[in-house]
Amino acid sequence: MLIVELIYKKPLEQVEAYLAEHRDFLNTYYDDGTFLASGPKEPRKGGVILALCDQDKMAEIIKQDPFCINDIADYKLTEFHVVKCCEALESILKKN
Repeated sequence: MLIVELIYKKPLEQVEAYLAEHRDFLNTYYDDGTFLASGPKEPRKGGVILALCDQDKMAEIIKQDPFCINDIADYKLTEFHVVKCCEALESILKKN
């Protein structure tokens, strides 16, 4: 599993200009089961995505993000191994 941290490089006005496209991008990977959760950080200097894939696949996925294409954000990937989780997440992990 991955924690994908987005760090905004541009002012929020520029982030907002690409937000609808970014959310469409997110929906593609929610629909295929890769993304589990996402949202903005507080304070709003970036965002976080929780994903079910390895770093190589995520590197390819990121290239499709309008925030990457338009140089809006940098990305930090942190891979971790789930040892304990709630039942809802456990049932998702068993499918993969």
